[in-house]
Amino acid sequence: MAEPHSAGDSDSALAAAASRGCRNAFAELLDRHYDRLFAFAWRLTGSQHEAEDVTHDICVALPRKLASYDGRAAFSTWLYRVAVNATHDRRRRQSAHLRAASGWGEWEQQRLDEDRHGEGDQQSTDLHWLQQAMARLPDDLRETVALVLGEGLSQAQTAEVLEISPGTVSWRMSEVKRRLRELSQTEERS
Repeated sequence: MAEPHSAGDSDSALAAAASRGCRNAFAELLDRHYDRLFAFAWRLTGSQHEAEDVTHDICVALPRKLASYDGRAAFSTWLYRVAVNATHDRRRRQSAHLRAASGWGEWEQQRLDEDRHGEGDQQSTDLHWLQQAMARLPDDLRETVALVLGEGLSQAQTAEVLEISPGTVSWRMSEVKRRLRELSQTEERS
């Protein structure tokens, strides 16, 4: 029997078909979400290599995990949650907290180079500072920033992904701003 689906099908319909074993639906879901998933994993892990491993782990486990997708949240929101959990699992296994932020600036630099073709030394300096600042943030704050600023999710969407209240997302973003401001002021005094 043919595996009916089309590129115009919703993510929910594709996820339901993929959970029943439809390979074409699964391939379409990966085609739609792989690049975003990889970029998000890169922001969370801080390195291209780790992001590749996390994304691979997710793709291997995804056919099994699709059965737990109930359609109450957008598929992309559910997938971000899967990525956050996979990243947490990987960190626990490797105890690699300090490496988790090292690639933020690298990823941003590559993205900006592609977008702007390198506009000078100040941009490089700013990105280096961002990389160092991100390395100093705890995982929960870094994940929140990656979703809100990096992925462009609303506070409500971020709260859903991280399974916290929108108020906590707001507090975390305020805390990030406060910490970055303090770090900047400390460096200016030095």
